[in-house]
Amino acid sequence: MSKRPENSPKPKRRPSTTASVAAGGTAQKVRLVEIDEEVGQRIDNFLLKQLGNVPKSRVYRMLRSGEVRVNGGRKKPIYRLQAGDTVRIPPHRAGPVAAPNFISDVALADLEAAIVFEDEQLLVVNKPAGLAVHGGSGVSYGLIEAIRRIRGDGVELAHRLDRDTSGCLLLAKRRSALRTLHELIRQGRLHKRYRLIVSGQWPRDLETVKLPLHKYHTGSGERRVRVAAEGKPSHTDFHLVERCDRASLLDADLITGRTHQIRVHAQASGHPLIGDQKYATDEQLAGAAELGISRLCLHAERVIVPWAGDSLTFICPVPAEMQQAWQRLQAPSA
Repeated sequence: MSKRPENSPKPKRRPSTTASVAAGGTAQKVRLVEIDEEVGQRIDNFLLKQLGNVPKSRVYRMLRSGEVRVNGGRKKPIYRLQAGDTVRIPPHRAGPVAAPNFISDVALADLEAAIVFEDEQLLVVNKPAGLAVHGGSGVSYGLIEAIRRIRGDGVELAHRLDRDTSGCLLLAKRRSALRTLHELIRQGRLHKRYRLIVSGQWPRDLETVKLPLHKYHTGSGERRVRVAAEGKPSHTDFHLVERCDRASLLDADLITGRTHQIRVHAQASGHPLIGDQKYATDEQLAGAAELGISRLCLHAERVIVPWAGDSLTFICPVPAEMQQAWQRLQAPSA
């Protein structure tokens, strides 16, 4: 066997494949996780929770490059985990644990008071307008971060509401409950009704809007939705409750659940929501501002959930500021 010359440099050892070699943070070895409670969860959301201190871009890069494997094979981010799946989480370096965002005692107390139902599996909150459902994109914290402060880390959002929309929001306290809720949503069996106020006089015979919706981003990175042939099929049923010269009071039933669906279907029908900063015209927004209406007039009033052989109905009354907005719109104009 040949010998290495005495003065020659030692050969470099290849870095271990069981730990990250990047600088900073804490090295983590490869892990194999067998799926049980996480059944039905998307692989990307599963990884984001498992790798909480790893940048989101890095997590998606792991998926694209095949570093993450499910049962030995690659999966797209939308893959939903199944019972018995084995997920390979590759070597990575976790960043420093971020300090928890400050949430005032008053905010936590207000959120506690907004809980309208709770048992061992479900939690229903009357979300106030202006509170995002989760932090990020310039938002220091959202409803889910605040709820976890008072109910623990096991609580998960079953669905979402726009930041400026108020009303019924369902959360799951157990993974099994979350799976059930997601399955009900996929089957179209979770019924959601909204109360809204739109500009102008809504036609009495306009009860169904079926227009495909396409998500896109503006030049500034803001998320928007428009009606487009290449969009996803979308269906909203509208019910006229009352109307006056300037506006109409409606109920809306979501048959599909697309982003900004009610807002864009109303706008495409010629009657954008009062106070809608994204889809109303400047003139319509100025008219609402003159009446002292500053919020989006959209409220998730009712959710009906088939549950354990029964039907649960959760109701979040229309907030006072929306009732006052309707009264101001009904008043004779100057």
